[in-house]
Amino acid sequence: MTLPAALLTAAGSAREPKCYANTQDANEWVCWQYVEDRSDQILDALQWHVQITLAALVLAVLIAFPLALLARRFPRAEAWVLGGATGLYTIPSLALFPLFLPFTGISATTVVLGLALYALTVLVRAILDGLRGVPDEVRESATGLGYGRGKLLLKVELPLALPVIVAGLRVATVSTVALTTVGSLVEGTYGGLGRLIAHGVDANFRAELLTASVLCVLLALVLDAVLVLAQRALTPWARGGRV
Repeated sequence: MTLPAALLTAAGSAREPKCYANTQDANEWVCWQYVEDRSDQILDALQWHVQITLAALVLAVLIAFPLALLARRFPRAEAWVLGGATGLYTIPSLALFPLFLPFTGISATTVVLGLALYALTVLVRAILDGLRGVPDEVRESATGLGYGRGKLLLKVELPLALPVIVAGLRVATVSTVALTTVGSLVEGTYGGLGRLIAHGVDANFRAELLTASVLCVLLALVLDAVLVLAQRALTPWARGGRV
């Protein structure tokens, strides 16, 4: 080997990211250099993960709220509503997501719809339990003051039911963050961080696998904290008895 070629080889080896090279002795779990070198790829996956998770949760709330009102209004429908919402959660994602493909194709919509249906299991029951937990005397007092059904729901029942509803939303949020990774079954991008996790497992890419997994956990914790802060801001009366 000539001297210039040797120098180029040595320089290339020096620039090679040793801590996450695809070799048995250099494939490390913790590698900050991987995060620096692949920051664009990681941030893109994280952005997709957040977008799909939030879209699924919003859609789930929009579906769960009228279903809970229906179950409360018509007791005979309660078993069907709760049973149907619970039954959806028992369907494996490998079977549920393909059901939407003839209608939505390989798109983010397919993943969002599947995740929203899974979240109904928790949200419908939480909303129903929260509304039923409002004391009857409070409803009677509001009705005596001239509150109609709609105003009673929005001004009295929902604020009082909010702690129970948010508790259910927190569970649904953490669950959805985890399930979003399964979206990589439809298409890699729509799995968010799941795309990196799947690739890390297939390629035995330890730094990629651990980084994506840690980000999933951190994302769930951040969203959970945001919901807790939002609940405290929307229910100031609930803090009155605290020291």
